[in-house]
Amino acid sequence: MDIIEFTQSPDLMGDTFTGESWEPWRAVLSGAFGVPMEGDRLEHFSRLAGGRAPPDSRVRELWVIAGRRSAKTHNAAAAAVYLGTVGAELDGLLQRLSPGERGVIALLAVDRQQAKVAMGYIRAMLEGSPVLSQMVERIGAEGIDLTNGVSIEVHTNSFRAIRGRTLICVLFDEVAFYRSDNSASPDIEVYRAAVPGLATTGGMVIGFSSPYARRGLLFEKWRKHYGKPGDVLVVQGGTLDFNPTMDRRVIDDALEDDPEAAKAEWLGQFREDVESFLARDTVQSAVRPEPLELPYDRRHRYVAFADPAGGGADEYCLAIGHREGERMVVDLVRGRKGTPAEITAEYADLLKSYGVTRITADRYAGSWPADEFERNGIKVEASPKSKSDLYVDALAAFNSGRVEIPPDDKLQAQLIGLERRTSRTGRDTVDHAPGGHDDRANVVSALAAMNSKDSHSRMVALTTW
Repeated sequence: MDIIEFTQSPDLMGDTFTGESWEPWRAVLSGAFGVPMEGDRLEHFSRLAGGRAPPDSRVRELWVIAGRRSAKTHNAAAAAVYLGTVGAELDGLLQRLSPGERGVIALLAVDRQQAKVAMGYIRAMLEGSPVLSQMVERIGAEGIDLTNGVSIEVHTNSFRAIRGRTLICVLFDEVAFYRSDNSASPDIEVYRAAVPGLATTGGMVIGFSSPYARRGLLFEKWRKHYGKPGDVLVVQGGTLDFNPTMDRRVIDDALEDDPEAAKAEWLGQFREDVESFLARDTVQSAVRPEPLELPYDRRHRYVAFADPAGGGADEYCLAIGHREGERMVVDLVRGRKGTPAEITAEYADLLKSYGVTRITADRYAGSWPADEFERNGIKVEASPKSKSDLYVDALAAFNSGRVEIPPDDKLQAQLIGLERRTSRTGRDTVDHAPGGHDDRANVVSALAAMNSKDSHSRMVALTTW
C-alpha cells in the first residue's frame, strides 16, 4: 500500500483526504514516495516541482514551500502516520533497527502551540482509525508509542530533541521561521543534528513552510534543488496551488495591502525586501575570545546604554563600553528578566562601579526608567534616535572592525539575526526577525553607533564623573 492508497483508505484515514481539492498534495506525495502518476496529477507535479521529472523511488528529502492555509501541517502529520505504520514496513525501516531499539519519527515545530496542533492531527488520525488505533501502545503529551517499535514525537525546534536518536523521519514544520536565543541559524543546526540519526535507517527528511527571507535552510534547499533531478525534491506554490478551496478575495486583499508580505504568505515566494543586516563573519570577527566581562580600569572613561523592559518576553538590557583609539570596546552586556525596579537598582550599582552616573536609554521606554534610575543616583537621557537608526549608524563601525564585543552567544545570535527591510516608500528599517529578540543587540549597537569623534565626546560628557 503506497501513501496515496493509505490516505484514501476509509479504514485507515477515514474521509479526511477525499475529494478533488487534495489532488495537488497527492501529486507532491506521489513524487516524494515514487508513486507513478499520469494525467492531471502529473501536470500538478510538474508545475509545483519546477518542471522536473518525477522521481522513480522515494526521495531522501522533500521540501514543500507553500502559502498559508495550504494544509501543510495536516499533510505532514499524514506522512508521519504513514511512515510510522504501513510505510515503515514497506520501506524496510524497521528491519534496520537493533532488537529492542525504537525508531523515532520527530516532528519539530516552530513553537509549543504549533507543536500541539501537529500532535492533535497525528493523534486524531491514529485514534480515529479502527485499524491504526490498535497499534497505539501509549499516548503522552509529546509522543505516541506504537506496538511496532516506532515512536512519533513532536517537539519545538531544537537539535537537542533529536541528537542521539535513531530516526526514521524528521519533519520540519514552518522551518523558515525557526528562532533561537542562542543560535542565529537553528534551522541549519537542527538539520545537521538530524542527518546522522537518519544514517542507520536511511530515513527521510520532510520540510514544509511558508517562505520568508532569501536565506537559511529552506532557501538554500530551493536554490540548489528546485526544478532539478535527484533524490532531493523541492516543490513550491501559492495557497491556491495547494488549496483551491481558499477564498481568493482574502489573497487579493492582502496583495493590495502589502504586496511583498503577501507574496510570501499567500503566493509562496521568498521575500525580496528582507535581507540580513550584519554578515555572520562581520559579527564573529568582532568577538573577543575572553573574558565575557572586562573589569573596571581607571584609565578608561566609560559610556553606557540601557534598554529597559517592563516584563514579558524581552530582557532588560544594559551595555557598558569604552573607547580605545578608533575602537569601541564593549566591556559587558547584561540581560535580565524580573522585577524592573530590582533590576534597575542592580544596574545602578554596576554603573557606579564603572564610574558612570549618566546613561542613555531607549527612548521608547517612557519616563519610568529615568525616574527609577534617578532614585538610585543615575541620570538618564532618552536616545535622540530610534533603535533602527542606531543600528544603521553602527553598521560602519562593525564593517570597519572598530567594535569589540563579548563572547556572548545570545548577543551574537541577535546581531546576526537582524534584518533590513525596505518599505514600499523605499525607507529602510532594521529590526529582529518575526518571533525573535534584539534587546542585547540594541544596547551594543547603540554603543557602536557612538563610535565617532562627535558622538564620543558628547557621550563622555554625559556619562562620566
